[in-house]
Amino acid sequence: MAAISASMVKELRERTSLGMMDCKKALVAAEGNIEQAIEDLRKSSGMKAAKKAGRTAAEGVVCAKVAADNSFGVLVEVNSETDFAARDEGFLAFVTQVTDAAFAAKQDDMAVLMQGDLSDAREALVQKIGENITPRRIVMLEAANVAAYVHSNNKVATLIALTAGESELAKDIAMHVTATNPRVISREDMTVEEVDKEKEIIKAQPDMAGKPDAIVDKMMMGRINKFLAENSLTEQPFVKNPDEKISDLLNAVSASVTAFNRLEVGEGIEVEEVDFAAEVAQQLKG
Repeated sequence: MAAISASMVKELRERTSLGMMDCKKALVAAEGNIEQAIEDLRKSSGMKAAKKAGRTAAEGVVCAKVAADNSFGVLVEVNSETDFAARDEGFLAFVTQVTDAAFAAKQDDMAVLMQGDLSDAREALVQKIGENITPRRIVMLEAANVAAYVHSNNKVATLIALTAGESELAKDIAMHVTATNPRVISREDMTVEEVDKEKEIIKAQPDMAGKPDAIVDKMMMGRINKFLAENSLTEQPFVKNPDEKISDLLNAVSASVTAFNRLEVGEGIEVEEVDFAAEVAQQLKG
């Protein structure tokens, strides 16, 4: 069995907000598998979905550019090793250069885009700053009404495509997506696998124990409907006016969302964080 380190317990605590001993026991039972421990904890305690993995400390910025007629737009993520480098004027100028190139070429393949002059510019920047600079992702959308919203910290942004409506509406919904991070546009877009997994977790929760199947099914469907509503963009209350749902805004102008992409700097990149003192203390405890 994998050794349960202090950093693993720390990550599980941060993602679940549960006590240290509960997290350690769950990790032992799951043989060190954090994702399995989270699923087991949800089943045993009724805990809501855990936060995303915290070990995504890659730095950098996201940048967007949308056509003047709102017919298409691009969203780009470029990573650096430190936040200090991400604020460097040369780094930000390079990010703009990458974004402009992606926009001009309507290119969403970063490997293709980075051939030639951009590769040389990156190498020069790496030499100047002394950090690894990684142009990581490009998103491109085309539609009747494309808009982008970049949060003030330049760390998270959304590009969205609507079939109709004014650009301000699309920007408002892009801002909403940035804030709420829905999984899908509508509940019909949620995969069967995700729904089935959520049902399994709900059925295993303590308050379901001993109840007749009919009652369990009724309770489970209520919670599944809540899960779908919370994670479907069109059913969410609009962040600027919770009395309206996103679907209300869209229906008012006979529009629909065809796609959205939300990028957050560093998501999905695991950067090992080692708390040496905690590791030593853990080992001494035995």
